Amino acid sequence: MADSSFPDGVPSDSLEAAKNASNTEKLTDQVMQNPQVLAALQERLDNVSHTPSSYIETLPKAVKRRINALKQLQVKCAHIEAKFYEEVHDLERKYAALYQPLFDKRREFVTGDVEPTDAESEWHSENEEEDRLAGDMKTKAVIAEKEAAAAEEPSPKGIPEFWFTIFRNVDMLSELVQEYDEPILKHLQDIKVKFSDPGQPMSFVLEFHFEPNDYFTNSVLTKTYKMKSEPDKADPFSFEGPEIVDCDGCTIDWKKGKNVTVKTIKKKQKHKGRGTVRTITKQVPNDSFFNFFSPLRASGDGESLDEDSEFTLASDFEIGHFFRERIVPRAVLYFTGEAIEDDDNLEGDEEAEDDDDAEINPKKEPSQPSECKQQ
Repeated sequence: MADSSFPDGVPSDSLEAAKNASNTEKLTDQVMQNPQVLAALQERLDNVSHTPSSYIETLPKAVKRRINALKQLQVKCAHIEAKFYEEVHDLERKYAALYQPLFDKRREFVTGDVEPTDAESEWHSENEEEDRLAGDMKTKAVIAEKEAAAAEEPSPKGIPEFWFTIFRNVDMLSELVQEYDEPILKHLQDIKVKFSDPGQPMSFVLEFHFEPNDYFTNSVLTKTYKMKSEPDKADPFSFEGPEIVDCDGCTIDWKKGKNVTVKTIKKKQKHKGRGTVRTITKQVPNDSFFNFFSPLRASGDGESLDEDSEFTLASDFEIGHFFRERIVPRAVLYFTGEAIEDDDNLEGDEEAEDDDDAEINPKKEPSQPSECKQQ
């Protein structure tokens, strides 16, 4: 076997390590002499040294003491803000009662229980003048033909599939709807928002009113969203207003064989002892909009939810909030698509503002979409 040591007794691997160390040192010296590298390192050091927290650490104790006093004032401001939002909730309840007669009339027009008068049906569109000029140019023959065709037009009751069309138009909702949900949603006649009574914990209820159908016996399906309007003791500075913290669904009384939230699968099972094989059937969960009424519960026992569960819960809260703030108050505009165009334009404006901010201040992070919080 060849001797791995040099005559002077120094192992070859030690000499190799020393040689590598020498090369590394030379390379480091060369890199540090590069002005671009030095500039990049200096910029990073400047950024670290000028962070707000590092600056606060350099202040005298007397100044830090006054800053702590300011934080106490900020906490008191957060509690006053919470009271402000509680009074806003009371105002929402008050005005909801004023809106409700109009929403009740909306339901009557949609279902066809009441036919609007000529005065109620009058609406001046943006293209009205163009339509008038075009109408003046038509010949009597064309007008007569149009009137004859209109006379043959079917006259359905109310506004068919009003709420179902809204579900199809709104991406957030259409993503939840499966093909087998569609015939059920065509029986949806109204959606209402009910606010919690005075003195009760802050909450709101979504009521989905259905006409008699072949799928379930419930006339109303409900979803209750529980809210909180108080600063978190552990992080009071994160308070930005009321947040949804939990939700409850309801039991759907499905008619036999009509439950779209489950599906039946067949599975072969082999007996360990006899070796015989039998086929068993079992029900497993099925994707459906109607799972909306069997929501995941927020963890209230101190245990944290996994990432998927947190995302599911946050999405549920976002949908509930969207029904309350957008869909129910402006239903006709989501039916016609006008509100969707407004929403798209608003999002485009916000993205443009973010791009402008990034050009003015490249270090500024773009604004993040608000997230539904959970307790």
